Amino acid sequence: MPDALDATPYDALLLLSFGGPEGPDDVVPFLENVTRGRGIPKERLKEVGQHYFLFGGVSPINDQNRALLDALRKDFAEHALDLPVYWGNRNWAPYLTDTLREMVADGRRRILVLATSAYASYSGCRQYRENLADALAALEAEGLELPKIDKLRHYFNHPGFVEPMVDGVLRSLADLPEDVRDGAHIAFTTHSIPTAAADTSGPVEAHGEGGAYVEQHLDVAQLIADAVRERTGVDHPWRLVYQSRSGAPHIPWLEPDICDHLEERHAAGAPAVVMVPIGFVSDHMEVLYDLDTEAMAKAEELGLPVRRSATVGADPWFAAAIRDLILERAAVELGQEVTPCALGALGASHNLCPIGCCPSRAPRPAAAGADSPYA
Repeated sequence: MPDALDATPYDALLLLSFGGPEGPDDVVPFLENVTRGRGIPKERLKEVGQHYFLFGGVSPINDQNRALLDALRKDFAEHALDLPVYWGNRNWAPYLTDTLREMVADGRRRILVLATSAYASYSGCRQYRENLADALAALEAEGLELPKIDKLRHYFNHPGFVEPMVDGVLRSLADLPEDVRDGAHIAFTTHSIPTAAADTSGPVEAHGEGGAYVEQHLDVAQLIADAVRERTGVDHPWRLVYQSRSGAPHIPWLEPDICDHLEERHAAGAPAVVMVPIGFVSDHMEVLYDLDTEAMAKAEELGLPVRRSATVGADPWFAAAIRDLILERAAVELGQEVTPCALGALGASHNLCPIGCCPSRAPRPAAAGADSPYA
């Protein structure tokens, strides 16, 4: 047996995710949760829900989170890390507040949070922290003893996140016809967000146009492209592109869209494209619909050979990376000297989100940061 690993002072890990419907009757209530406060009519939500109905009204995200939970628990057991793992969602069962209530009842007092978003942005980080603050406020109103909550740092450039994606690109390239393989272009995809939100992602003073959100994705794309070149001897052209835009047409969002990019690459004579969803932890609905359905239909229309590489999902490399990040953060909390594990030009992200990081349009309390009301 390996020597036991110690996550002290932490006594639990919380997997915090977006959530998704698990049947047709769940779709509209789920979308009402996601869009609460925006005044979107139910009929419009039914239209949006067609993406889910194409897949039986079931988002794959919950099953993928269950697979990740199993992978984490397996990895922890194999390495003698005694740390229970819980799961809560922002928008569907199991709901975050219910899970935190369960954790408090189980006596958990120092909780680490793993969000299923690897990059800095309002929707990918601060909004999760706001949800944590809302949940803690609900428990406080019930008179419960509140746990202290910290959030794991952004893991976009941890080797355990990057390496599975490198493997995915290599497999996708190998699956292309041999006569187009070496000339294939790589389209690294992530969720489009408003340019104003991108520009203010991360500590504003530390980043240029596009903020930390764009800078971090570009760093990961370069890491993967470099690794592919080293292992194949071929330098594939690449670009960071976007998908899943959902905002009003008059508001600028990050571009180009993946479908527009496929048209442009085809017109420029690219023989093939590999789509690499680096912005997503797992193959959830936006990957299955926007890439596997919509973008693939565009590729077929163009007659352009396209492959889509896998997301990290529950890969053992990723589970090991989370273990590494837990032990790193535990050592930091105990005042020990730590050398964070990170690839690329940007280095390890901050452990504690600073004041003003990824601001929201209307200021709201956010837990697990320098501005947290729950120290």
